[in-house]
Amino acid sequence: MDYPQEKSAALDLIVTEKAVQQVKSLLARDKLEGHGLRVLVTDGGCSGFSYKLNFEKERKPDDTVLEWDGLKVFVDASSAPYLKGTVIDFVSGIYGGGFKFSNPNATGTCGCGTSFSA
Repeated sequence: MDYPQEKSAALDLIVTEKAVQQVKSLLARDKLEGHGLRVLVTDGGCSGFSYKLNFEKERKPDDTVLEWDGLKVFVDASSAPYLKGTVIDFVSGIYGGGFKFSNPNATGTCGCGTSFSA
C-alpha cells in the first residue's frame, strides 16, 4: 500500500488524506472549531485492545501532538507504543464504512475491525 501522507517520526503514525478530510467534516458538522482528534488504545474489545477516537480541544501533559493539513492529532504516552507504524484511513462502501486501522503491531484482530491483540 502506498500512503504518501505526512507521518510522525517518533510514532511513524500515518493519517491518510481521506481520514483527515472526514474528521474535518465531522468537526465542522458538530461546530467544534479548534478541536483536534484524540487517538487512543484502551483495554477491551474481543481481542484485548480497542481503538477509540474522540474530539478534544486541548492537549494533555503526556500527549504527542501531530498535525496533518491543519488537523491536530493527540496521542497519549500509554497509547503511543501500540500505534507505532499504524495507518488510519477512512473507507466508504455499500455495507458501511468508517475509520480503518492498519496496525503492524497487531498479532490478531477481530471481525469488528476495532479490536486487536498485541
